[in-house]
Amino acid sequence: MKPKTVDEYIDLQDEDKKEQLQQIRELILSTVPKAEEQVSYMVPYYKYYFGLVGFGAQKKGCSFYTMNSKMPEAFKSELTGYKFSASTIHINSDQKLPKTVLKKIIKARMKENEYKAALKKKKS
Repeated sequence: MKPKTVDEYIDLQDEDKKEQLQQIRELILSTVPKAEEQVSYMVPYYKYYFGLVGFGAQKKGCSFYTMNSKMPEAFKSELTGYKFSASTIHINSDQKLPKTVLKKIIKARMKENEYKAALKKKKS
């Protein structure tokens, strides 16, 4: 079944992943209440002017998609114990969700998008 909403996406996942996925969702929406929630490429995706962040379930846990390949590296010291590659942070089911650093990343992405939107508006 192809999920059409984030609720459907989370409901389709294994029980051991649902809580982490819901926590990531709540963190995103509480940090950026104006973010548009949608499912794109079969994973939850958030838009704030442009692509903001996303998340998904993986075999061993969840992934948080920063949509900026420099983000995980920029927060490397705060991601000790977590695997990351390019723009994705991998969180195993037995790991605590790194809420503080994820919130910082979300805020940084929000500022990037606001800046890009302002530049685009200035050009018009």
